[in-house]
Amino acid sequence: MQKIDTIVFDLGGVLVDWNPDYVYKNVFEKQEDMKWFYENICTTDWNEEQDAGRTLHDATEFLVKKFPEHEKNIRMYYDRWEDMLGGPIHETVDVLNHLKHKTDYKLYALTNWSAETFPVALERYEFLKWFHGRLVSGEEKMRKPFTEIYELLIDRFKIDPTKAIYIDDNFRNLVPAKELGFHVIHFQSPQQFKKELSELIGDDL
Repeated sequence: MQKIDTIVFDLGGVLVDWNPDYVYKNVFEKQEDMKWFYENICTTDWNEEQDAGRTLHDATEFLVKKFPEHEKNIRMYYDRWEDMLGGPIHETVDVLNHLKHKTDYKLYALTNWSAETFPVALERYEFLKWFHGRLVSGEEKMRKPFTEIYELLIDRFKIDPTKAIYIDDNFRNLVPAKELGFHVIHFQSPQQFKKELSELIGDDL
């Protein structure tokens, strides 16, 4: 194995705790009603269109027109988006802090995130400025897991994937990275992540 010189982080679910439950658990009395809302109204597929560049306004109006009886809860999604931010995942941020003080690694972020909401997180969390570079899907009008955004990452930051690690909590996003030659870590907990990263880079975290 070649010496690792680059580490690429996903953000949401790895460094930043983001969860719509923080808003909707106070809206729906029953867990199954909240689950139904996510599966049928404000779905993952709908949200990912914003990650790929669709505006929050267009996304909201599209759903309101389609499901007018759910207008109040649909508008709440982005009206209260900041309340869905649960804060840093501190143990992972500590690892990032450790790595940024070393000269051995270039650190990058590759995130599926709306171009309109990412600046809110960037202002709130200083550690999002620690990277040598970042790709935000909504700014690039492309998103994971489509190969083109990984190829853009490689090209823009001159990354050799065989010397790089990519970390993501969504397994499907690891598949294209691995196919392009990255070493990958499926983030499931800070403890598991630290153990796997330590083994890959030969550094006690």
